Amino acid sequence: MRTFLLIIFAFLASGIFAQNQSIRLNSLGFLPSSSKKASIIGATKSFVVKQVADQKVVFKGNLSGPVFQKDVNQNVSEADFSSFTHTGRFYLELPEGTKSVEFEISPKVYNQAFYTSMRGFYLWRCGTAIEGIYNGIHYAHGACHMEDGYEDFQGKTGERRDGTKGWHDAGDYGKYVVNAGITVGMMFMAWDQFQNNLKSFPLDLPETAKGYPDFLKELKWETDWLLTMQYADGSGKVSHKLTRKDFEPFCKPEDDKEKRYFTDWSSAATADFVAMMAQAARYFEPYDKAYSQKCLAAAKLSYQFLKENPEDKGFVQGEFKTGGYQTSDKDDRLWASVEMWETTGNSAFLQDFEKQAEALSFKIDEDWDWGDVSNLGMFEYVLSKKSGRNPEMLKTIQNNIIESANSIVRSAVADVYGRPLIRYYWGCNGTIARQVLNLQVANWVSPDKKYIQTSLDAIANIFGRNNYNRSFVTGLGIQPPMNPHDRRSGSDNIVEPWPGYLVGGGRSATNWNDKQEDYTTNEIAINWQGALVYALAGFIGK
Repeated sequence: MRTFLLIIFAFLASGIFAQNQSIRLNSLGFLPSSSKKASIIGATKSFVVKQVADQKVVFKGNLSGPVFQKDVNQNVSEADFSSFTHTGRFYLELPEGTKSVEFEISPKVYNQAFYTSMRGFYLWRCGTAIEGIYNGIHYAHGACHMEDGYEDFQGKTGERRDGTKGWHDAGDYGKYVVNAGITVGMMFMAWDQFQNNLKSFPLDLPETAKGYPDFLKELKWETDWLLTMQYADGSGKVSHKLTRKDFEPFCKPEDDKEKRYFTDWSSAATADFVAMMAQAARYFEPYDKAYSQKCLAAAKLSYQFLKENPEDKGFVQGEFKTGGYQTSDKDDRLWASVEMWETTGNSAFLQDFEKQAEALSFKIDEDWDWGDVSNLGMFEYVLSKKSGRNPEMLKTIQNNIIESANSIVRSAVADVYGRPLIRYYWGCNGTIARQVLNLQVANWVSPDKKYIQTSLDAIANIFGRNNYNRSFVTGLGIQPPMNPHDRRSGSDNIVEPWPGYLVGGGRSATNWNDKQEDYTTNEIAINWQGALVYALAGFIGK
């Protein structure tokens, strides 16, 4: 068992080492109203907080614990200075003399993290040249994949139609409808819940959607591409993905010249398309009525196709070796139906949802990703302000939401780092961020400060309150990842990786590798990034 002194705060963390001691705390600051906690290993029993300006002690506290945690093999105590709510710059000091890095307490401490993470989607854009400066470093790539895409796998050998725009999916340059589904779904929910702060938040984007707020402007770049994934034959089918047959080498996007194809359709991709287009129609309507109507018409066409074709039609890779994203469609169809109801008010869609929700036992998952998006449907149903919902069904789903959120809270409280997710697996950091959605919805249903505190614990774990004393987001926090599995970062001859991206995280508590080749722990992906954007959006300060 490792023995050293460890202090970890419940937000974006950083730290220093001194002999057997380590202080880990928030280098970007804390929200004044939030709980501030730290975890400590060793014999130390007390701590102080000092202000930077004059080294004056402004808070004194004692530790609780220690508690042993097997997966990290550590004994950990806790320091709590929740009652300290002053703003300014401070540092923490132990009796042994170990000092933390300086940190700021401010209502705006997450603004830069949100800005950088959301700008990551702009930097991910396909079908255009992009550029940006971060910490004095210029990041750019030329217009790429301008020949997306060929229709050989839709019966039109050698023919091509427009499939440009959208975001590259992950560390590779493919574009996948199913993974876009959970990503866009979460980000539209962020807009729905936090738009009062997001409407005026500048992201410094090019003028690609005149009159749109920057947040929605970025989402429109993705929905523009998604509209091209609907078959051109008027059937309503939606292609599962648009990629080359195999993953590209580590090259710049504009240097990837291999043919890229619209693949065969899948029912899951078609259902996710319906949900996203219904959301787009709803949220874009105030800014572009014609585009909103286009999205809704596309959603209706594909929904009708799904009604006429109720079988679960999976995607078969065949000649393709790029991401499969194979998944059954029950959850996707459920989500599609409630989004159509929310947008149109048509009770037929509501009936479809309630029938499917009952078939799924109204379940709420606390550990979820693109393979099961039923949470998105259940959350939309509960958050709706429309009339007509079944009261008993509504109450059951609300109770399940609270039960799931309480379980997440218990997991965070039991973990020495406040990590709300018990399991470790490929992409688990994205799930940690995504659990904030569960918690925020629970807080809407039944307000409780424990849901907000656990949301902050989740963000903290991502930004450094973890076994590694390192941030999992490139360019942000202490010792962020330097070698993400990202073809842009691996091909541009710049030491610093492209900024603002959440890496997947370890497949155990201790095996994260900051190595480019380790895609199972160090890749980036839009479904994890969208979850991070959602998590941070709820804590933007003015």
